[in-house]
Amino acid sequence: MMKLPKEFLRGSIPPLITPFRNGDIDYDAYAGLVEYQVDSGSHGILVNGTTSEPSSLTVDERNRVVDVAIEACSGRLPVVVATGSQSLAETQALTAHAEKAGADALLIVTPYYSRPPQRGLVEYYKALGSRTALPWMIYHIPGRAAVSVTLDTLQQVSTACPNFVGMKHAVDDLGFATTCLDALGADFRIFVGLEDLSYPLMAVGACGLMNAVGNLQPKKLVRMCEAVWAGDLKKARKLHYELFEINQAVFYDTNPIAIKYMMKKLGTIPENEHRLPMVPATPELEQRLDGVLERAGLSPETAKEAA
Repeated sequence: MMKLPKEFLRGSIPPLITPFRNGDIDYDAYAGLVEYQVDSGSHGILVNGTTSEPSSLTVDERNRVVDVAIEACSGRLPVVVATGSQSLAETQALTAHAEKAGADALLIVTPYYSRPPQRGLVEYYKALGSRTALPWMIYHIPGRAAVSVTLDTLQQVSTACPNFVGMKHAVDDLGFATTCLDALGADFRIFVGLEDLSYPLMAVGACGLMNAVGNLQPKKLVRMCEAVWAGDLKKARKLHYELFEINQAVFYDTNPIAIKYMMKKLGTIPENEHRLPMVPATPELEQRLDGVLERAGLSPETAKEAA
């Protein structure tokens, strides 16, 4: 495993949503979201993660979003690009573009739908890892991809690919993350991908968060990470409970339906628009989310200060 600088690739790295307007990507609004994360003190941004609805984007659109993100960021934050697809060829093409565009690191989801065996995952990641010099991580999200990774698979990939440095862990399994850190070492980067596990996983050694709620409350996620690093678990736990209801609200419907509604409500994005088969929140869900925002003290006037 390559040795990364201590301060690099850790902390709160929110997976940005993709704003649409009249069916097209609103690239200006996307650049504004990058600026919002910079202003909020986030430790990086994640481009084309699950929250961005990547399966609804063409390869050209995904690549253009990467270009816009890197240009808007202008080196002020690390840019992690999610380049995974269900096709090896498509993943290779997305990865090559991200590296050429200037991405700082990659996140590659386990190939979905095909449900490959573990030996297939090993060969898949070996093929990808051999084609990039960037540090890269596996995106472990069996709830979406229908396939898990095992410790043995991670160890085989780590042995074969020196630039394999970690994993985004988006499954309710605290024990597996602990097992991985014990086996692969404290330098193995584990990012928390489920909001409910943010504090618990960081307390046992996760390096940071890649949480959709970072689109809404980025400053609180930054403070939680920094509290854990400072050894102030009491403060981190307090932030965990302050975020509890809004963390739950993210999953009142398929992500990012709730996130996009709340962002539009707060004025963070100009339109609440999705591409089929994703659809906006129902009126009943909107009412429920309005209550969540009210109890969190979030409004268009207070959102940036309370974020």
